Amino acid sequence: MAAKAERAEMQHESKRKFLDATLKLVRAKGYAATRVEDVCAEAGLTKGSFFHHFDGKDDLALEAILHWDAHAARVFEGASFLDESDPLDRLLGYVAFRKATLTDDVPDFTCFVGTMIQDVYRTHPNIAAACAKSLDAGIAWLETEIRAAMDARGAASDWTPQSLALHIEAVVQGGFVLAKATGGAAAAAASLDHLRRYLELLFAKARLRALALEEPAQTRRRRSWDSRSCISRSSGKTRINSGATTASFSAGSTTGADRSPKRSPNR
Repeated sequence: MAAKAERAEMQHESKRKFLDATLKLVRAKGYAATRVEDVCAEAGLTKGSFFHHFDGKDDLALEAILHWDAHAARVFEGASFLDESDPLDRLLGYVAFRKATLTDDVPDFTCFVGTMIQDVYRTHPNIAAACAKSLDAGIAWLETEIRAAMDARGAASDWTPQSLALHIEAVVQGGFVLAKATGGAAAAAASLDHLRRYLELLFAKARLRALALEEPAQTRRRRSWDSRSCISRSSGKTRINSGATTASFSAGSTTGADRSPKRSPNR
């Protein structure tokens, strides 16, 4: 029994080496350029051992995607941003965490499935579908957090949690492409900094819009009228557009020249 268990453990260890080698090589070379022979050499194992575990390269790819998902889950499960009580803080923490994972060696921080799907999206539909499923899991988490952040603030917007989640994923994956193009992490890091600022401004604007919608109708009409009324000067005299009179200004003002027009908070 002990010998059988030991053989099973050895087989498990050799399979893990093949999968780890695949993650490393595909992120460095792409899926199309990664050969079975390369995987065997990187793992330090024989082709006979490879075909004991996998039917071929495509079978290896599908199992490597699951291996990547398990790896990503381990990386994120201990992240401190997940302990934040505010969902917006969790989103901003996620962006900061992504930036912190950027290292000097580009293949070490790029996405395995994001790299592979660029090679296979037209040629290997089963692998492409598995990559998409992997990406969708992360996007679904983002969408849940975005919706919670909107609900917590009573935010109103003309965008959806799903559209913003997809945008965040696009920035992350696009940053990896820029890192490969430039040979370093600087462009990806700058993109994530812009993403953080964008999220902060976006949720602030959504909250202001919600507050504007909560105003009584009479107040909204008055604020809208005030924003349309403006003061212009012509021939040294003060003139008010929209046919307004000086009576519309506060008491004590005779011309209204020192009064700034109000702006609707959703402009």
